Amino acid sequence: MTKHVMIIGGGIVGCMTAIELVNRGHRVTIVERNQIASQTSGESSWAGGGIIFPLLPWQYSDPVNALTRHGADFYREFTQKLLRETGLDADFAQSGFLLLPEFDTNAALAWCKKYGVEARPAKAADYSVQSPSGNYALWLPGVCQIRPPYLMQAMRKWLEQNNVTMLEHTQLVPLQETGELNEWQTTSGEKLSADQFVVTSGAWSFDLLKETSSKLNIKPMRGQILLYKPEQNLRQMVYREGFYMIPRLDGHLLAGSTLEDVGFDNGVTEAVREELRIKAEAIMPELKRQPIIKHWSGLRPGTPENLPTISAHPSIKNLYLNTGHFRYGLTMAPASAKLITALMAGETPQIDPAPYTCAS
Repeated sequence: MTKHVMIIGGGIVGCMTAIELVNRGHRVTIVERNQIASQTSGESSWAGGGIIFPLLPWQYSDPVNALTRHGADFYREFTQKLLRETGLDADFAQSGFLLLPEFDTNAALAWCKKYGVEARPAKAADYSVQSPSGNYALWLPGVCQIRPPYLMQAMRKWLEQNNVTMLEHTQLVPLQETGELNEWQTTSGEKLSADQFVVTSGAWSFDLLKETSSKLNIKPMRGQILLYKPEQNLRQMVYREGFYMIPRLDGHLLAGSTLEDVGFDNGVTEAVREELRIKAEAIMPELKRQPIIKHWSGLRPGTPENLPTISAHPSIKNLYLNTGHFRYGLTMAPASAKLITALMAGETPQIDPAPYTCAS
């Protein structure tokens, strides 16, 4: 049966959920507090680096890896579909991932073997980078990337072409306890009605649900990133102890990112700029002669152990949650969208939903 579903939050997770619902034949409305695919809102959907891989997956739980494992395979096909149907390229690329020490080599190799991820020992110098902790490295050639702003723009156009309603610059009042949700009021007093509602509003989810889901453990975590355009760019992504460098197809280079618990402050600081610059130059000394073109930040929806909430609300009928993906909203979005839409349809999902259930 065709239903009208209202999605609260127009980031990557919200748009991916909308696409899944459209493909199931539903009428969809997205409510967004800013503008969908905007590059000035402070959300992580456009600000992130775009690595389609959990940075050190052997450090995460099986439920996290269950959501991230097939992200790259999905985006490889999905970006081609978007390009055919919208004419917009999301810059998907299999650029590989060079992991520099310190890291648990045995754990890394064991995990890669278990999940069929190609990995082999390498020397940092062979990839035109310096390793401050020794020349040993691990090369994962199959790791892919995407450019989040381009992906968001392509998804927005696809949603427009498929008659999804977008209510932008629209904020909702925090939800009060109720047995069944049929309408949700905006801060301007309008009441928005639908058959089902899905909260996908990332770092802002807790504020909307704090009266009804006090155990929802989500808070904003700021990440700052630098942008270069070096004369000779890297050919692959590089990661070292929480810091990554991502070469873009157009010659730009990203260097980041931080994890800062500063509330909803999406500003940037000179101290972090200097910290990131020093880390980037230690790996790629030629950056000492290159200007920093841009410095920005985004707010991730921080959660314990990077575990999102993907479930029906524990007490309110017709309300569902798909939020709290922390650092891996991009990588988890496809599997999360399939999981939540299966739950909304009363189906048994392919992934065990129990680890992602919202506590009552």
